[in-house]
Amino acid sequence: MHLEIQRVSKTYPHGVRALHDVSLSIKPGMFGLLGPNGAGKSTLMRTVATLQDPDTGTITLGDIDVLREKDRVRETLGYLPQDFGLYPNVTAEKLLDHFAVLEGITIKTERKAVVDALLQKTNLWNVRSKKLGGFSGGMRQRFGIAIALLGSPRLIIVDEPTAGLDPAERVRFLNLLGELGQDAVVILSTHIVEDVAELCSGMAIIDNGEIVLEAEPLAAMADLRGRIWRREVPKESLAAVEREHQVIATKLISGRTFVHVFAPAQPTPAFEQAEPDLKDVYFSVMAGLHGPRAGRATASGKRSDAE
Repeated sequence: MHLEIQRVSKTYPHGVRALHDVSLSIKPGMFGLLGPNGAGKSTLMRTVATLQDPDTGTITLGDIDVLREKDRVRETLGYLPQDFGLYPNVTAEKLLDHFAVLEGITIKTERKAVVDALLQKTNLWNVRSKKLGGFSGGMRQRFGIAIALLGSPRLIIVDEPTAGLDPAERVRFLNLLGELGQDAVVILSTHIVEDVAELCSGMAIIDNGEIVLEAEPLAAMADLRGRIWRREVPKESLAAVEREHQVIATKLISGRTFVHVFAPAQPTPAFEQAEPDLKDVYFSVMAGLHGPRAGRATASGKRSDAE
């Protein structure tokens, strides 16, 4: 079952253009939607999740017209929004049982089997009797996925799911998402490049409401090979290097500053060729050096990261 998004646009009443002529073809598996905050990711996800209508365009999920057959979509949709509320004084087991009733699982024995299976799948079985107010951020996210998985959805949307999680919780959550991608279309909307690099077989980058790249992550990285160069730079020389070269990222590694530069050939003997990663793809595209916007580079494309 493929998700087809064709020429979707959305402008809000106050004049902000959130989406412009967005088209994507998403097959079963994990698909990453990357972009900075405010790029249009959440608007697109809310539209696919039938929570709002676009101004123009069509969306189909298999034989379902998403915009005209919202009830059919909701029967097969699991949606974990960026922010969701939980009842802090209710246990995980009791609230999940409640949502299972709302999902239409009314036979008690069947419902218990489903609830138990989901608590085990999301690694929450040992805390099933704990009140949700005492859950960590990662536990809350996993509980949100448990709710989203009720009804065995064929389309699962998760919006910024790892923001704010500590490294251990993030790994646990990403492993869970990876398992889900074997049975459904799973869309991971995020601004965290590593999440997409580790999970997704397909991806798109959105900026200012437009798709600026759609590709397979491995192919996108391979396409940059031979054009990413790296060198260590003394902090006092960084400004000069940025003036002389197209720096797409700076990284602080163990107290030492390294720059990644986009160039068709070795800029100077001081630079060594770097194997491109997905961050290099993302920053090159956002700077207008790679992909459909190539040739419209701006200084805003430079990024800084610490490792």
